[in-house]
Amino acid sequence: MKIKVLVVDDNEGLVGLIKEYFSSSDKIEVVGSVSNGEEAVKLIDENKLDYDLILLDLVMPVKDGIYVLNHMKEKNIKKKVIVMTSYNEEQTIRDVSEFGVRYYCLKPFDLEDLKNKIIQTITYKKNNDRIIEIENKDIQIQVTKLLHALGIPSHIKGYQFIRSAILMVYENPGLIGGITKELYPDLSIKFNTSIQRVERAIRHAIEVSWLRGDIDLMEDIFGHSVDIDRAKPTNSEFIVTIADKLRLEMINVS
Repeated sequence: MKIKVLVVDDNEGLVGLIKEYFSSSDKIEVVGSVSNGEEAVKLIDENKLDYDLILLDLVMPVKDGIYVLNHMKEKNIKKKVIVMTSYNEEQTIRDVSEFGVRYYCLKPFDLEDLKNKIIQTITYKKNNDRIIEIENKDIQIQVTKLLHALGIPSHIKGYQFIRSAILMVYENPGLIGGITKELYPDLSIKFNTSIQRVERAIRHAIEVSWLRGDIDLMEDIFGHSVDIDRAKPTNSEFIVTIADKLRLEMINVS
């Protein structure tokens, strides 16, 4: 019998990717989707949809994910939940854990990993209801802090592309030689956009960084690879240099 999933997320592109990915699955079926917390609560209260698990975004218009979790707690609704979000602040994680959420998945995530988390959540038999799993949380936090110090605001499109690219190269150094042929296509699929938009958005983010970032930090990171007139590094150079810096730092820490 398939695991029935309800998706609550206002990102139409991501919802579409999740539906498409599981459309041929013999284990998981997406039985419904709504785009905000108010619609989710209405659907939950009507009790007309048969589902086993909710994939829940935290930040949505009208009513957010915490609103949904609060409602489920008040109504004593025991459906299992996996939270999907771009935010990894410690307080948010603690708040979510209080609702018995099974997993906390940071966007963007690999759909194969999501599939495994769904299966693990449904089949988990121990009494502990809370499993907050954040893979490589330390390095993700380090990337976030570094990008902010470099002057890249989190609200521009290129921020998420660069952040994901650095993490991907950090985990798989073999991508260094395939930024254009491998990394950009992977990012375009994850974010449901074109390769050209990925490339342009990353380039724009680097331009913003060069205008706003900490000069001393830039010289520390890129001093060996950029001209003295602060010529901007290429997209590939920016991504690879930061991934290498973080890899060396993590090795020294360990």
